[in-house]
Amino acid sequence: MRRFPVLFLLTLGCVALAAVAATAADVEIPVTIDKNRFEPSEIKVKAGTAFVLVVTNKDATPEEFESKELRIEKVIPAGKTMKIRVRALKPGTYPFVGEYHEATAKGRIIAE
Repeated sequence: MRRFPVLFLLTLGCVALAAVAATAADVEIPVTIDKNRFEPSEIKVKAGTAFVLVVTNKDATPEEFESKELRIEKVIPAGKTMKIRVRALKPGTYPFVGEYHEATAKGRIIAE
């Protein structure tokens, strides 16, 4: 009976370490907003694998990174960098825009 708490704590610790390792292993993809455009405007990722977009806004005004398909809306302040965690995607194309400058700030993520 005394072994159960020890085994439980060991199992819990292993699960926690696995979760931390999985989070640390997420691929980071740099994206820049400059002159109201995303660079790169096309991002290819491995389907079924989570990743992190590291978005840097070089413009003097804020921009909102928005993707209805990904259910993401994040305002990136002028001169700042934000990390946006994206869940593992099914194969397909996922458009995104800069909501404040939709005419020029466009891009897409392609999960292959």
